[in-house]
Amino acid sequence: MKTLTKFTLLTLITCSLLGCYNKEKLREHIQKEYDRARSITKTKGDFCYFLGSVKLPYTDEPVLESDIQWDIWNKNRLFKTLPLFAELGLLSQTPVEGQSGIYRYDLTDLGREYWFQSIDDRDKDLIYNSSFCYGPKKIVKVKDITEKTYESGLYRKNQTNVDVKIDYQVLDTPDWALNNQDKLNALYTVKVKLPGKNYPETVTFIKGDDGELYHEALAYLLIKP
Repeated sequence: MKTLTKFTLLTLITCSLLGCYNKEKLREHIQKEYDRARSITKTKGDFCYFLGSVKLPYTDEPVLESDIQWDIWNKNRLFKTLPLFAELGLLSQTPVEGQSGIYRYDLTDLGREYWFQSIDDRDKDLIYNSSFCYGPKKIVKVKDITEKTYESGLYRKNQTNVDVKIDYQVLDTPDWALNNQDKLNALYTVKVKLPGKNYPETVTFIKGDDGELYHEALAYLLIKP
């Protein structure tokens, strides 16, 4: 089970069955949690384009008959993502001599600025999950707050969820994303976030018996092709 974080900056005033929540305190808390997550992971932003499991520098590896399904999926993903980010200028792409259609990839200076890698060490063979991240979130406002109790919740019976609907903007969307929206949007499941535009999101808190709110840790969005 995931660890829940307690929100202690909540102001509750009993004025109705739902209660009056301090929207500004909630906005500040959600912003602080996103900022804290970035400081821990050292990501450039809250939106990360997943390349696949790859340790750079990397040379194309053909799919083999002996490959397990996971390797086949990963190699086929890399055949799509690596050439795209080479075209965008975040990776170098060097032909391998004597091997038609096989390339060697490495980070460019621009790529290093946005590069993020998490290492899965649960098995003896390390897995390097690699992404390019951009766009810190700026929480603009809390729009609405609703409560709903579920007979069988994720964490407990008769669990009360507090859904906080927010608007956010994305800061510092880089030129390599803005100038290549069509290519990125065609491959990835989430569209490029544009500067100056409000985007909706819902952050769910869980209300404890003590009246305090708890939530799962907020983190970057991993966007898969």
